[in-house]
Amino acid sequence: MTDHVLTYMTFFPLAGMIAVLLLPSDRANLIRWTSALFTVPPLLLAVWLFLNFDGANPGLQFKEHFDWIPAYNISYSVGVDGISISMVLLTALLSFLCIFASWGIEKGVKGYFALFLLLDAGMMGVFVALDFFLFYIFWELMLLPMYFLIGIWGGPRREYAAIKFFLYTLFGSVLMLLAILALYFTSEPHTFDMTVLIAQADKYGTKPLAMWPFDQLGWGFQHVVWMALFIGFAIKIPAFPFHTWLPDAHVEAPTAISVILAGILLKMGTYGILRINFPMLPQATADLAYVFLGALGTWNIIYGALCAMAQKDLKKLVAYSSVSHMGYVMLGMASFTPQGISGAVLQMFNHGIITGMLFLMVGVIYDRAHHRDIEGFGGLAAVMPIYTGVSALAIFASMGLPGLSGFISEVLVLLGSWQKYPVLTVFAATGVILTAGYLLWTIQRVYLGAVNEKYKAMPEINARELFTMIPLGIIVIIVGVYPSVVLDLIRASLDQLNQIVIPHLS
Repeated sequence: MTDHVLTYMTFFPLAGMIAVLLLPSDRANLIRWTSALFTVPPLLLAVWLFLNFDGANPGLQFKEHFDWIPAYNISYSVGVDGISISMVLLTALLSFLCIFASWGIEKGVKGYFALFLLLDAGMMGVFVALDFFLFYIFWELMLLPMYFLIGIWGGPRREYAAIKFFLYTLFGSVLMLLAILALYFTSEPHTFDMTVLIAQADKYGTKPLAMWPFDQLGWGFQHVVWMALFIGFAIKIPAFPFHTWLPDAHVEAPTAISVILAGILLKMGTYGILRINFPMLPQATADLAYVFLGALGTWNIIYGALCAMAQKDLKKLVAYSSVSHMGYVMLGMASFTPQGISGAVLQMFNHGIITGMLFLMVGVIYDRAHHRDIEGFGGLAAVMPIYTGVSALAIFASMGLPGLSGFISEVLVLLGSWQKYPVLTVFAATGVILTAGYLLWTIQRVYLGAVNEKYKAMPEINARELFTMIPLGIIVIIVGVYPSVVLDLIRASLDQLNQIVIPHLS
């Protein structure tokens, strides 16, 4: 069984979707428990993967490969290394917990859980695929279920948010497809195999293309393809100015889907840049990283924090905080230092855990109060002390409090970026102050002060809701105290990735 561990992890949810579709529509609890059951094997296999992954080996592990469509050199090729291992673990964990966070779905239960399991398979496939054709199939596989999960089970403006998400993502996908085809037809022999394309990376021309404006910019083939891929991935991150779909999608999406959006889908953007742009187009990466990763990431940090500070909707505040925190990932990637790039990938993992907790936190009070207006609460600490304690852990972790996971990843990013971009690092560090400002203000208005008479009898957080949040809280503490539990998995592969790009730096 362990010879095909990644295949099982990817396709168990797909088998679960088929099982759910065969169940009677009126057996809601049976559908819920069946869906949960099919997310257990990927989680157990993820634990096994964590225990058996060799962090000292920078290469691909647990690799599977066979010819799929030989006439076009298309293969079924999957594997994990330090770039993807933390994302595979995160996907398995959040997918399992979000099934239980979806227990309150009452409308179209069968359709919701079937689409959720299809989404789960697509997400896992993206992080393990090593063939461009396979990667693109899984990338697109996520689009339709997410569109329907927002558009059918979302809030009052769900159709608008779903269409906006769909159009933004589709635009990025078209650019990605064009870039993939360009790489395919310039490889010799033509192939979609990422490992082969990386091995041929240095053959791609860097001389300016005789087309305006590329000749004016001095951009060659690498640079144009890099930008096409970057825009596709930047929409997912989401990086400014491609971020505007995110607040709408988060506000309208059901709680569990918001967790998946922030916890997993945003990471696919930065993961794609690390997996594809860095090793496949190293010269363009070296030339363009300062502006499109370093400077833009710094702007994301400050802009996202300022937008979060202006929000009155608690869910929208958390959504904009994601824009800010993903900026640290971009800045760390641009540094090309061991600390910076390790901090970036650790931040991807930590942000998934912390923001998952934050959206679950919002969902708990929304289910009770049926609104998310920050000014409409007050004094919840006296009414719901257990809920307040768990929420405080998530908020302080997002703030970067020492001893919690958010702190170490941000510090590593700033340590790494200081060595390369000290001015950008100074500006990025101001994001820490802004983050503390809007989060402490949120605590004050929602949890402290006089109890709002409307909510003095609000029920405490229940066992199911605690079950979805406590595992994430435990990880926040463990990684905060002992970050090597993740860093040891990712360091060797990321050091090797850095060494591909560093020789191309001027």
